[in-house]
This record gives sequence, structure tokens and C-alpha cells, in this order.
Amino acid sequence: MTGLIIAAPRSGSGKTTVTLALLAALRRRGIAVRAAKSGPDYIDPAFHAAATGKSGLNLDTWAMPPTLLDALAAEAATGADLLVIEGAMGLFDGVAGRPGRSGAAADLAARFRLPVLLVLDVSGQSQSAAAVLRGFMTHDPSVRVAGVILNRVGSERHRALVSEAIAALNVAVVGAIPRDDKLTLPERHLGLVQAGEHPDLASHLDRLADVAERHIDIEAVTALASPFTAASATTELPLPPPGQRIALAADAAFTFVYPHVLDGWRRAGAEIVSFSPLANEAPPEDCDSCWLPGGYPELHASALAGAERFRAGLARFAATRPVHGECGGHMVLGEGLEDADGVRHAMTGLLGHASSFAKRRLQLGYREARLLTDSAIGRVGQSLRGHEFHYATLTEASNDEPLVDLSDGQGRSLGKAGGRRGHVTGTFFHAIALDEPT
Repeated sequence: MTGLIIAAPRSGSGKTTVTLALLAALRRRGIAVRAAKSGPDYIDPAFHAAATGKSGLNLDTWAMPPTLLDALAAEAATGADLLVIEGAMGLFDGVAGRPGRSGAAADLAARFRLPVLLVLDVSGQSQSAAAVLRGFMTHDPSVRVAGVILNRVGSERHRALVSEAIAALNVAVVGAIPRDDKLTLPERHLGLVQAGEHPDLASHLDRLADVAERHIDIEAVTALASPFTAASATTELPLPPPGQRIALAADAAFTFVYPHVLDGWRRAGAEIVSFSPLANEAPPEDCDSCWLPGGYPELHASALAGAERFRAGLARFAATRPVHGECGGHMVLGEGLEDADGVRHAMTGLLGHASSFAKRRLQLGYREARLLTDSAIGRVGQSLRGHEFHYATLTEASNDEPLVDLSDGQGRSLGKAGGRRGHVTGTFFHAIALDEPT
């Protein structure tokens, strides 16, 4: 098993496109490749899974205790020849604090001694790209930039100017991809349009594999990879399962579930039973808890408001059993949801708040949550790590009991958040893992 990290100096450099092109080309060649995403991104792992034929996962040095991180990395290595980890934002971008626990892709490079393949967007520059690369090579001695792929190259002359400047740094340029807007995937407010909604993802991945074969030295890339030495570690579950049989909302409105959380529940012996609120399905009566994950309820508010069987069934379920909603699920548990046009739609009313996608304000960042009450995500007093990423705002507060006491990634208090009413709990906070034991 070998591994490498694909990263970039900043967001928008094209690293996801380059990563998918490489993954698709490697799979086409018969190489058993597995992919992971650095950080809390939900969307990219689904594209990784489509490109590799193997389930995706997240590796997050801020949100995951080291034992869990090592166990997940070791599991990712099982049954694969090559592990490719895609970074988030810039290579060194993370939260200031404890060394090695910033959430940056650089933490993973240092922890697992993996080389970095840096994607440089060279549009609008030529020799200056070498100065950028020099800075990344020397910024942290524990992080080794082993190769470079030039992206959005304007011409052969442009490629030559950049490559000649980089040659003095003794770093291999293993690819140069021409500027082509057709290579990019469609986006919306929370990132890429999800893999399951892409109209012809298989054909797009084939085109990306063709691009990689033409413009990237695949053999040189695989030669850069280093032996992967993650130590398998016994660990607590990322999150305790909220029941023996868990009803999981799963459709175009409810999609944001971490694979490692679901896998952990299954390892603990829980069974996950999916149902679709958009298809007007209620949570199955033979389940003993219900989980409404995040997603895009704001795009389906009218359909959810009209799903009477779902709403009535969820209320009946919540009368006797735990129901928890994360982010989008939390919005659906409230009294109402205002869509982008300012039209208010009635939601389930199991919690007292109301939210709006018309009155947008970005909330983004790591979060630590201390539970103020027993709930589906843990016991009172426990701390969890995770993140928030949403544009919706609360337009009506509730009188419900608060669920968590929130802090940001640097420990600054954000106050009490979420809500609990009877068996029903919800919060905008996405839980990734229990915090390390105190």
C-alpha cells in the first residue's frame, strides 16, 4: 500500500477535478485505488466513490481523535494498492492551535509521512508559479512537496515558461492540464452539485480519465507515492448509535451523512433502515430512533410541506422514540422554512424555531459541542467535535430546551444552540466524533 496527498495553495485551484481525473485513470488501468477527503466535506467523497468504485471517507485531524484517525486511515488501506487523499482549501489552511490538530491536509502529510502532489493554477502567471512553489516547499520541514501538476495552462509556451522556472527547484512537473471550462463540475451554494444528481457522471469521469492520460504522467505520479504506514488502532466509536434500528432519512433533501459514522453504527451492531421524506414515506415503525441528516431541504421545501404521511408519521414516531436532526434536518423539525423566494412552508413543528434561506448568512467553521442534556448524539456532559456549514438563518427563536453549548475551533464560546422538546432534538451542528476523553 502506498499513498499520496493532492493539495493546492488555495481553494478554486482545480484539485477536485485533477483528483477525479487521476482516480478515474488509475482505476481504468486496473489499479485498486481508494480515496479520502481531508476535512469535513460531505460532497467530494461521493465523487471519489464514483471514480474509484470504493466507498469514500473523511480524515480530519481537528475533529477526530488521533486513535480514530489512525483506525480510519488503516481501514482505508485495506484492499487497495494506492490511497489518494484530497486536501481542502490550501495545503496549510486549518485552525490555529495544537500542532498536528489543525484540520489542514498538511497535518495528514506529516502524520503519515505522505508526499504532496501540488496542483498549481497557473492562469494569470508564469515564472511566479515557481516562487509560490518554493514557499510551499519550505514552509514546514515535515511536509514534503514531491511533485507538481500545472492546471489551467494557456499554451505550450506558457507551460514551458512555468516548467523551466520550476526546474531549478528539483521538483518533478508530472502534468500540465490545459484551460478548459468543460472539465469543471456544476456547483451550487454548498459546493458541487452532488454526485447522485449529476446527469451523466460516468461519462464525465471517462472524459476526465482521458484528460489525465493525455496530460498527466500517470507512472510518474504513482512513483511519487510513498509506503503508507498508518497504524491500526482500537478506538471508541465515532458516535454511539442512537438505537438498534435507526430510521435514516435519505433522498435528495437529506444527503449529508458521514460514511465513518454509519460504518461505526453498523460495527456496533445497529441496523440502518432508509426512508424518503420526499417520497412521502414515514420512518418505519419497527425502528427505535430516527435521524434526519443535513442536505438541501431549502430546495425541496414545498414538497416536504406537502408530504403529509411523512409529517404525521414522524410526529407519531417522536411521541415515543428519539428523533434527531442535523442542519437541514434541524430546519425540517422546526415550525417553518422560508425558501429562496421568501415563501414560507410549514415544516413538522416538532421544535419551535423557524428558519429562512431567503435571509442568508454564511455560518462556516469547526465546532465543539458540549451536550446539555441526554440525546440521540450522546449523554449530558459529553463533548463532540464537528462543524457548521449553512446559509440559513433562524428567523424565529424557540422556547425549547437548548441542546448544546457551542465553541468554535479555537475554543471561543458561541453560546447555547439547538433544541430539545421531549424525544426530539436538533442543531445546525454536524457531529463528526466524540472528543478525546478528558
